[in-house]
Amino acid sequence: MVDMNGERADRADAEPASRTGGEKADSARQLRSHQWYGTDGLRSFSHRARTRQLGYLPQEHLGKPVIAILNTWSDINPCHVHLRDRAQAVKRGVWQAGGFPLEFPVSTLSETFQKPTPMLYRNLLAMETEELLRSYPVDGAVLLGGCDKTTPALLMGAASVDLPTVFVPAGPMLPGHWRGEVLGSGTDMWKYWDDKRAGLIGDCELAELESGLARSPGHCMTMGTASTLTAAAEALGVTLPGASSIPAVDSGHDRMAAASGMRIVQLVEQDRRLSQILTVDAFADAVTTVLGLGGSTNAVIHLIAMAGRAGVTLTLDDFDRTARTVPVLANVRPGGETYLMEDFHFAGGLPGFLSRIPDLLHLDRPTVAYDSLREQLSTARVHHDDVIRTRDNPLFEEGGVAVLRGNLCPDGAVIKHITAEPRLLKHTGPAVVFDDYRQLQRTINDPDLGITADHVLVLRGSGPVGGPGMPEYGMLPIPDHLLKQGVRDMVRISDARMSGTSYGTCVLHIAPESHVGGPLALVRTGDLITLDVAARRLQLDVSDEELAARRAEWTPPPVRYGRGYGALYAEQVTQADTGCDFAFLARSGEVPEPYAG
Repeated sequence: MVDMNGERADRADAEPASRTGGEKADSARQLRSHQWYGTDGLRSFSHRARTRQLGYLPQEHLGKPVIAILNTWSDINPCHVHLRDRAQAVKRGVWQAGGFPLEFPVSTLSETFQKPTPMLYRNLLAMETEELLRSYPVDGAVLLGGCDKTTPALLMGAASVDLPTVFVPAGPMLPGHWRGEVLGSGTDMWKYWDDKRAGLIGDCELAELESGLARSPGHCMTMGTASTLTAAAEALGVTLPGASSIPAVDSGHDRMAAASGMRIVQLVEQDRRLSQILTVDAFADAVTTVLGLGGSTNAVIHLIAMAGRAGVTLTLDDFDRTARTVPVLANVRPGGETYLMEDFHFAGGLPGFLSRIPDLLHLDRPTVAYDSLREQLSTARVHHDDVIRTRDNPLFEEGGVAVLRGNLCPDGAVIKHITAEPRLLKHTGPAVVFDDYRQLQRTINDPDLGITADHVLVLRGSGPVGGPGMPEYGMLPIPDHLLKQGVRDMVRISDARMSGTSYGTCVLHIAPESHVGGPLALVRTGDLITLDVAARRLQLDVSDEELAARRAEWTPPPVRYGRGYGALYAEQVTQADTGCDFAFLARSGEVPEPYAG
């Protein structure tokens, strides 16, 4: 195998340094790309001729594993703006290991800029990934991503093709700085924006913060959705050890990319496919990891979707059951108190974190780097016990996400209760209902609404179909007059998602959503709602008879998209509790290999 510095380890199963001509020919015939390049027909002649047109010599590619490098780089994606360089490092590793690298540009899903939400396009990138890998002469793949939706999208598509695959995480950006404070992207944006609305800071401070929040390429350096999902990818076993937390601009990130390029060639030679990695046990360990990190609620949706593509059934109940058994050990914001991803990395990264909970993991399963997770963690260490806590000193006794049930969410809802004010974890209050986010923005500060700190803010029309795409509206803004009184948290309920960098008593992913007739559509301002996290309950205190009468009066909202991708999305997207995949992609069924002629 190849370690994080690109050095070949002395392993019994390592490939020999050289092979005879006969062995090379046998290996070439086994390659998937052989049917494009290696037969005697007209089509293979054409493929070879067109490869000469690209400027490649026969000896550069014939008989060698063809490695697709799927790159989500873009000028408008700050999380991935360095991936053009990382692709070159991957190519370097592929060439050195005896492979033939080809870079493919694929959709970039920029959490920062793409509207109405990149979640609308996660499945589009998954489709692109799947069909690109299937339709070209590819023997293995290296996936470059990291911004929130790119990690699940790339892995969903790759799982559906089932080639040898390595994921290269984009890495977190450098910590932010402002007036002596260390800032966490996203988390401190919400905090200081509320300070501005409360009159505690002004335009000058806000202008300085604009230049201090995000200082380098890379995704959010808090334990937001990006860091959570790349950590989940590492826990699944599809990255090299420690890869998920290397800062994007660290030279170690470049070395990791090159080592990933070397490793994918070996995986092709071993025919170690993604289906051998993405097992039931791997997903169980990914759930344990996400909950023990105090990670993003978005991981619930994405892991369910990823598992489905791998033929593994994963449910909300699996998350809630696991949450009761795993402590939160990562002291990383927003769930943690102090630290950011760079601190986590140098404290031992994910290998160090997993070494704290070996009894909760399936140690005998393979990863892309080792024959077993046990072997992969054998040298893992923790170097800072306050960043990665010990089991007898957890940040929280239970995992960071709770799954709620009740008549308001018959198919479930989630809450990241470790970021909520404890006083609100059991709360009953009257609802203030907003039919969509635009209405909320226009009216949240209307004094005629009479909103108090005890009210429950309810947003609907923001689910998978209604959003559209389930935008990150779930951290509903607290009214200005309450912020000025010092109120910083309220119970907030929606069928939306929220940023993994967010915090507060926010009940999310209400299923089924209001747009398709879920009970959230029937709530009226003034109705009492009870949240009881310990009992895992979310209850609308309205009689069944009254709800039936309201349902009889309810009419479905108009269709949002008359044509195009949006129409396809609305027709095919599943609800939050089943991963928001497309029904025709999530179902089982055979897809034939293309005939290359």
